[in-house]
Amino acid sequence: MQDLSNRNFQVELEKLIEKQTSKPKLMLHACCAPCSSYVLEFLSRHFEILMTYYNPNITPEAEYSKRLTELERLLSGAPFAKNVTLIPCEYNPSLFFDMAKGMENLPEGGDRCTKCYKLRLEQAAKLAKEHNCDFFTTTLSISPYKNSQKLAMVSLELEQEYGVKWLPSDFKKRGGYKRSIELSKEYNLYRQNYCGCVYSKIQSENRKR
Repeated sequence: MQDLSNRNFQVELEKLIEKQTSKPKLMLHACCAPCSSYVLEFLSRHFEILMTYYNPNITPEAEYSKRLTELERLLSGAPFAKNVTLIPCEYNPSLFFDMAKGMENLPEGGDRCTKCYKLRLEQAAKLAKEHNCDFFTTTLSISPYKNSQKLAMVSLELEQEYGVKWLPSDFKKRGGYKRSIELSKEYNLYRQNYCGCVYSKIQSENRKR
């Protein structure tokens, strides 16, 4: 794994924004409405945003649909999201289960999660290239349970592969996670209690017991 420990991705983002003279086009991968809330509030001032909700890891399908509905509700109701374009994606959980074979019992945050990051971010990078975006990134880094260095490592690999720049970011910084909780309350957003996959749900239930 590339050593990225000396990089502060949020500071890098702020410096990049300071140099902008126009609004670049950004493909933003969204994991859910609560995580998207602060990220959109912050980024919409500086970027033209296209958003993709691509999460084949989420099961069951009812949970997937509920999170998508909440995201659509946020986009339709929040003033900072009024110009965001949501690009629909097919729900295909078999892609995630095929990827996770042999890693079902790994703890959250391990190799299964890293490969899941890549599965979802690769779709964002592909769409970014198709739509001639200047950057791509994800809302995932706002979560204190997501490893920003692993997200960056995966994103930088995809940057090389698809020729679209990764927007450096660690949205939990600068009070981002706290602000997402405040916005979730303001818009009465459904906040799930597990990452999305069946394996994280089992681990969440075990912790409760």
